[in-house]
Amino acid sequence: MISIRRARPADAQAIGEIHAAVWRSTYAGILPAEYLAGLSALRLAGFYQRAILDRREGHAVFVAVAGGADAQGMGTTVVGFASGGRARRAGLAEGEVETLYLLEDWRERGAGRRLMRAMGAHLRAVGCHSAMLWVLAENPTRWFYRRLGGKEAAREVIRVAGQPVEQAAFVWDPIESLLAATAPAGER
Repeated sequence: MISIRRARPADAQAIGEIHAAVWRSTYAGILPAEYLAGLSALRLAGFYQRAILDRREGHAVFVAVAGGADAQGMGTTVVGFASGGRARRAGLAEGEVETLYLLEDWRERGAGRRLMRAMGAHLRAVGCHSAMLWVLAENPTRWFYRRLGGKEAAREVIRVAGQPVEQAAFVWDPIESLLAATAPAGER
């Protein structure tokens, strides 16, 4: 069983490890191997620890946990996460999904869809009427965002590990289109 809940400070280490593992598997052959090998789960955990504790209005981190979730999160394993809040820059949408990472062994089980639904519901609850996210254009899993009804709205070149890479922005406007696409099968 996979459940979704708000991240807790104790989840930061698992989140950092997931981030590093997902980047190594997803971006192999796209980003330099030495850069991917040098990703530090510990440093990433520190970043996510701060993100979980971030008190900016509208910011949130959610985790997907396997094994069910009791009140203390005991007996569960974090297998994915999503973070976001109000858009970091104006123009494309009011809200932004900043990250969505899921371990490979846990894909195709509905956890990514449920994490996107949690982020969409959170963004709507903080007053966002639209949502977006950036994904590297060569990311082999970008089809997922199209399947959820995201419309590619922009492209730009950024630098990652010192090399130029193109990223694409996917937008859900209105945000209800994301919530409808991620609704449980019985509600669609």
